[in-house]
Amino acid sequence: MQQLPVLKLQEIADELAASGQRVKVLWQEPGSLAFVARGREYRSEFHINDSDEVTYMIRGTMNLHYRTPEGKEEIAVIPEGSTNWMPPGVPHSPRFPPDAFALIVERQRHAGEVDKFHWYCQSCGNFLHEETFVVSDYRVDPVSKAYARFFEDEDARTCKKCGTVMPNALAQAKKTT
Repeated sequence: MQQLPVLKLQEIADELAASGQRVKVLWQEPGSLAFVARGREYRSEFHINDSDEVTYMIRGTMNLHYRTPEGKEEIAVIPEGSTNWMPPGVPHSPRFPPDAFALIVERQRHAGEVDKFHWYCQSCGNFLHEETFVVSDYRVDPVSKAYARFFEDEDARTCKKCGTVMPNALAQAKKTT
């Protein structure tokens, strides 16, 4: 019989904090994916995927921004020690500081399944840009890759409706770390 792992979430959070890494994949199996994420203070996109998601705040508080079917932005506050379930297809943006840690459990992606990342203008709310990513291995950190492509492209960060240019949050985050 296979040994069943027992994982100490506080120790994993400490390991991420010490290493500076943002994500540690705990398992990645056909029916289930779990990872611990360290906060990304610069997140602004809305992630859309076809899996249920369960979030458990190990340490700190998350402001989980999400968009309703009508396109309205709402926020679910998830305090330390609390959990949240989100149905598939809900555009969501987990925002929490780098000293906060969350356990995320969702379904492993099916072959060829596409995750989407959407950005909206911070001034007028107009849709700015979409990045897509096939997540065959979550250890490659698709969120960081989508961010890099978006923030390196000033045209993608420029609102076609009002002309506002979203600041390069990655460059700003590197200056403060």
